[in-house]
Amino acid sequence: MGQEFRYYYQCGDYFIPDIQLSLYQHKVLGKYGRMRRVYLQEKNPILLNDLILRDQLFLYLWEIDETAHCRVEKLMTELLKRNPNPNKATHQMAWVQHMNSLKAQAEEIVLAELIYS
Repeated sequence: MGQEFRYYYQCGDYFIPDIQLSLYQHKVLGKYGRMRRVYLQEKNPILLNDLILRDQLFLYLWEIDETAHCRVEKLMTELLKRNPNPNKATHQMAWVQHMNSLKAQAEEIVLAELIYS
């Protein structure tokens, strides 16, 4: 049914399971993973606690982060096909503005689909 705890420590009259997180390789949690963690803390603490107790929080956040990065890249290529960018050599500022606009659109879609859902 649930996770079986083998070790407990006594705190007053209560026995509390000794929960320890597994050691993972040093992998930095990216922007989208951190945003998802904050969202879970504020909007869905039950899921957050469940992931912590099952020792799956960091794996879940890394998966969300990688998926979000891949999705942003894919959306950027699709948006570039639909909205070709101006010539970078002659219109540098227009090119930068266009690329920033496409990146903002892609991130907005990813945030709605993966992070804030």
